[in-house]
Amino acid sequence: MSAKATPPEPWASFLAALDAAVGTSVEIHCLGDVVAEHAYDIHRDRPTEDIDFLSAIDIAHSVPLNIDSLAGKGTAFHRKHKMYVQYVGVSTPPCGYQQHLVAVYPQARWKNLRLFALEAHDLALSKIERNNRHDSQDVRGLAQAGLIDPDILESRYHEEVRPYLIRKFEWHDGTLTRWLEAIREIRGGVL
Repeated sequence: MSAKATPPEPWASFLAALDAAVGTSVEIHCLGDVVAEHAYDIHRDRPTEDIDFLSAIDIAHSVPLNIDSLAGKGTAFHRKHKMYVQYVGVSTPPCGYQQHLVAVYPQARWKNLRLFALEAHDLALSKIERNNRHDSQDVRGLAQAGLIDPDILESRYHEEVRPYLIRKFEWHDGTLTRWLEAIREIRGGVL
């Protein structure tokens, strides 16, 4: 987990502006590149300009908040800040991910904004369906940082992801097997 108390620029300015713009207390469940970088210090060769999220909840009313219309791609907010938020509806995170969320920048002095990241195992599992080169790099980075236990990853996959997949079971099982082999190899070299 990142030891940073506040986000670096340009993220600090973007998130401060988003905090002011939402107008109500909101909890955002984040995943993707921004989580790998800001919650787990897994840096990539290419910067990201968006915050991918699974849900944005108006805390006072316990209802979803459509922050895409406020700060999504192509909005005036995006044009002004050169960054945006993006709802990700094509990912299958573990069904119990909410129980494992990790606060991102909990010491930040935002009035309305509460950012939460998928826990490292859940973040990895949210990438299993797409599994492109960047996803595999992120999983490897999490493993190299000592944040992935292969037994927990395998258990959560079988209990909280696989039952909810709609197709390509063998393909995803194969991806998990390759990831577990790589993680065990990394852990073997570290221990």
